Amino acid sequence: MPDAAPRPEPFTPQTAPAALEDLRARLRATRWPDAPEDAGWSLGTDLDYLRELVAYWAEEFDWPAQEAALARLPRFRVRLGGLGIHFAHVRAAAPAGPALPLVLSHGWPDSFWRYAKVIPLLTDPGAHGADPADAFDVVVPDVPGYGYSDRPTGPPLNSIAVAGLWAELMDVLGYERFGAAGGDIGSHVSRYLGLDHPDRVVAVHRMDGGLPVFTGDPADLTPEERAWFEEVTAWGAAEGAYAAMHRTKPQTAAFGLTDSPVGLAAWIVEKLRSWSDCDGDIERCFTKDEILTNVTLYWLTGTIGSSMRMYHANAAIPPEQHARRVEVPSGFSLFRGDIVRPPRKWLERVANVVRVTEPARGGHFAPFEEPELYAEELRAFFRPYRAVATD
Repeated sequence: MPDAAPRPEPFTPQTAPAALEDLRARLRATRWPDAPEDAGWSLGTDLDYLRELVAYWAEEFDWPAQEAALARLPRFRVRLGGLGIHFAHVRAAAPAGPALPLVLSHGWPDSFWRYAKVIPLLTDPGAHGADPADAFDVVVPDVPGYGYSDRPTGPPLNSIAVAGLWAELMDVLGYERFGAAGGDIGSHVSRYLGLDHPDRVVAVHRMDGGLPVFTGDPADLTPEERAWFEEVTAWGAAEGAYAAMHRTKPQTAAFGLTDSPVGLAAWIVEKLRSWSDCDGDIERCFTKDEILTNVTLYWLTGTIGSSMRMYHANAAIPPEQHARRVEVPSGFSLFRGDIVRPPRKWLERVANVVRVTEPARGGHFAPFEEPELYAEELRAFFRPYRAVATD
């Protein structure tokens, strides 16, 4: 007999009190490093800020309340490719017409958390001052090794493999055709959905063009592209140490970050601040509760090591894969505060570009920083492709 089709099962995690007591004990027993006077954030995470955040984490942060808030999203797990995949699946609320299925892919250092604020705006636009005809059925999976999805026990999966899983997930959920969107690693995953499943993906929306890989003659690049390549190189020299560690020796860092919640917070918080549109004040973009919800998800699921290993897998993707051009309609929202924003010429080189916008607010985590603005970007981009998905 053939194997039964995968069947999603409802999923509502509830953290054991002992796990939270262990976390608090570790926080209270932190052995703090020194820091040069007035170093601030110039050498990495600011010591004074992290002390303040950790004191709140240990004494005031209410994880059960945050866990309950996330549980208001309909969430499931299903077995695909030998792995348990966790995902939120929220259907459109009384759409005016057929709802467009949309799979949203997150990046690092986050999980389905990235889209928690924007999901209601996409599934029920009429309740938020937008056109009910723009409603989506939204699917937000955790990449394997992130959040509540299983950690691969063998080689880590790359973005190509994850795109294949998402295509299978959408099939399991009954969606023959759908849109794809994402940022960071999720931008790569969305790209490969468009490349490898063009018969199913009606359009792809991305928040970035990824870091450039070009195997042709540099003389063929435009001046704008060459300037961007130089900008990316300079950014890598100043800010890319974390990625070099992830690509090369992620397991070494995983020991400390899995054992120390403060080390984990330092690794993540510095990126939330430097990649968001907060002008140096992280709490302009994220409250302490929001920061700690993201970090606590990593802590309780023990996924910092497995999440970093995906960089190692992606670094091994052959150059010819990077050279492929996405031919399905592609749109890009390049938010003001994001890192290494590509010129349009580069985007047109790598994709069938039909729309590029530069929103005036928001950064790398725009779905969380500016959910209303991000939701409008998706509504506007996907509007012409709704009929295509239901043909």
